[in-house]
Amino acid sequence: MKNTDVVALGELLIDFTENGKSAQGNPIMEANPGGAPCNVLSMLTKLGASTAFIGKVGDDMFGRQLRDALVEVGIETKGLKTDPTVNTTLAFVHTYPNGDRDFSFYRNPGADMMLGVEDLDNELISGAKIFHYGSLSMTDERCFEATKEAIRIAKGSDAILSFDPNLRPPLWGGDMELAKARIAYGMEQCDVLKISDNEIVWFTGKDSYDEGVRVLKDRFSNLKLILVSMGEEGSMAFLGEKRVVVRPFLNPNTIETTGAGDTFMGCVLDYVLKHSKLDYDESQLTQMLTFANAAASIITTKKGALRVMPTKEEIEDLLAKMG
Repeated sequence: MKNTDVVALGELLIDFTENGKSAQGNPIMEANPGGAPCNVLSMLTKLGASTAFIGKVGDDMFGRQLRDALVEVGIETKGLKTDPTVNTTLAFVHTYPNGDRDFSFYRNPGADMMLGVEDLDNELISGAKIFHYGSLSMTDERCFEATKEAIRIAKGSDAILSFDPNLRPPLWGGDMELAKARIAYGMEQCDVLKISDNEIVWFTGKDSYDEGVRVLKDRFSNLKLILVSMGEEGSMAFLGEKRVVVRPFLNPNTIETTGAGDTFMGCVLDYVLKHSKLDYDESQLTQMLTFANAAASIITTKKGALRVMPTKEEIEDLLAKMG
């Protein structure tokens, strides 16, 4: 019985983002709820999907803030566990003038790494239409084993599997070959892959995104829909022999890009939910990417992501204005 549209597993953390300076000239950091999988779920929830999260936070003020944030936006929390001894993971985000970011993580360990196989809600996973995951839950053996087991359960229940590597090099302890091997595992399991421009170049060694996608398709025959997010260049979708490129909606009010890729992914998964099988023509792929690009543009004008995802009406208004 499929009773949840999308279940995601992974990190739930606090993104400390810069928000001005104090009277003494020190940076003021705002504690924004974050974590890529939950950002994706938050966007889906805004579009009317039922969602649930599997992960772990600490028994501390930040863990409680994060749990409250999920409840506030409508994400089911019965799969969210609390670790009594390890603190909630923190990320400090430095934003450059062009909106790009640099991350400093406090996660050695962090509570999200403590998720074990015994923490999984098997019924929740098997009841998902789509199971979504990333690579931050693959950086440590304990959470990697939990991720593999969750993937096994999801595949066994005929869920659509969705993967966004969301590569964060500092979290791999300098072992980028391990990162590449585990991200390859994630790619081997999924039906839908969303990969960013820098990630596909790093993983395939190809500067051309088309060549990089060809490498992925040749290596991973399971991949049905491949999405490449290209920032200021827009996005691409590859499905069978179909290839679609859609321009971005560059917003003059952009302040940071945190959550843009997750917003994009949430919109894509919503399209998959509403159009069943992964079999679309070029017109449908264009429609999917255009809506997702517009939503991603809106989130770049806001601080944080999880609690401020755009509504369907906001996205449609932007599309109407842009013609």
